[in-house]
Amino acid sequence: MNLNTDEKPLKVLLIIEQCNPDWASVPLEGYNYYNGINQLCDVTLVTHLRNKAALDKDPEAKNVIYIGESQLTKIYYRIADTITSIGKRNWPLYLTLTYPIYEEFNTQVYKKFKNRVLENEYDLVHVITPMMPRYPVKIVKACQHTPFLLGPVNGGVPFPPGFQKVAIQEFSYLNFLRTIGRYLIPGYLETYMKANKILAGSTYTLNWLKRTFKKPDNSIVLFYENGISKDFLNPKTSTKNNQYVNLLFVGRLVPYKGADMLIEAIANVSDTVKSKIKLAIVGDGSEKKQLENKTKTLKLDNIITFTGWVKQHETLEYYKQADVFCFPSIREFGGAVVLEAMACGLPCIVVDNGGIGEYVTEQTGFSIKPKSRKYVIQELTQKIELLVENEPLRQEMSARSYERVQEFEWSNKAKKIVQAYHKLLNSQ
Repeated sequence: MNLNTDEKPLKVLLIIEQCNPDWASVPLEGYNYYNGINQLCDVTLVTHLRNKAALDKDPEAKNVIYIGESQLTKIYYRIADTITSIGKRNWPLYLTLTYPIYEEFNTQVYKKFKNRVLENEYDLVHVITPMMPRYPVKIVKACQHTPFLLGPVNGGVPFPPGFQKVAIQEFSYLNFLRTIGRYLIPGYLETYMKANKILAGSTYTLNWLKRTFKKPDNSIVLFYENGISKDFLNPKTSTKNNQYVNLLFVGRLVPYKGADMLIEAIANVSDTVKSKIKLAIVGDGSEKKQLENKTKTLKLDNIITFTGWVKQHETLEYYKQADVFCFPSIREFGGAVVLEAMACGLPCIVVDNGGIGEYVTEQTGFSIKPKSRKYVIQELTQKIELLVENEPLRQEMSARSYERVQEFEWSNKAKKIVQAYHKLLNSQ
């Protein structure tokens, strides 16, 4: 439905290279943005051919243009993927080596739609993925009379100073590659300087964009990256009759996600609290075996269970069974799991470095400053004890979490984006 039924739907060229309802993370986000905007506008979606099988199952995905890749690019991707996944995924190197794959898509989109945009076929051009603020968009060259909107872009959050050991484990010493890329990749600066409007997915990225590009403040606005599906909206019912207070962690088991700090915090709570809690760690990753060994060493086997990898839609059952969500990730961009937890009425304990520290307010949980590893563990311990022992506070935060997350529901986010479209068009 349209925001105003008396108005003709806007014609939008929506470019989402990663747009796939069957995948997690950014491809799923891209699809959710498309699905919501497609209900409100006359959308032409441009995406990669790899998404066709999944989008073909969506009866609403009718005006989709797929961009394929050359055989040489397929071979190159396999080589780059192999090189950067030896041992554990080296993300900075992976993103650098796979840039040519995106650039092929970028160039083909420009060739295919340049004339249509120049001839004002669309009211507006909106590029959603890639979301990291390190990619150029060639179609901006054709947006001479058509407004160009970019985002939400998000990323670039540094590791906190007190976590340099983790930063090294995550290959942060290669992050200089993204800085070099800003000056070496053709069209990067032009993309951001010419964009009529940029949506920033977190306050950190918002401030970084303003410092870097020195654009007028009204051309860069805060618009949180992630959203929540209606399927996850499940208000928490009373747990007074439950034998235990159930704690939950959902995420990849890699160093920066902080599951090791959560385990140590559990070890540090009082014996009284230990007797009242269970913790489920949902996820898999390079640190799983080490975390399991730490649990055994600390004699927490009767409290902590590891589920391994669980399909995204199946995690809902774990959220429903939980009472408190603990996610001490020290460097997070989108943080979808926090919104999922809030949608199930869970008070959240997170680390304040990136988007998740902005989702969680004083009314919905606790956001810990990443001063040091010792400090985070100490605060985790105290907050867990507080929420376990204070049932009224837990229930109040539960209600406020569910209330706050409504604004992040995907259809509501789509409405806000379309409102931004109209505002941008009216300002031209």
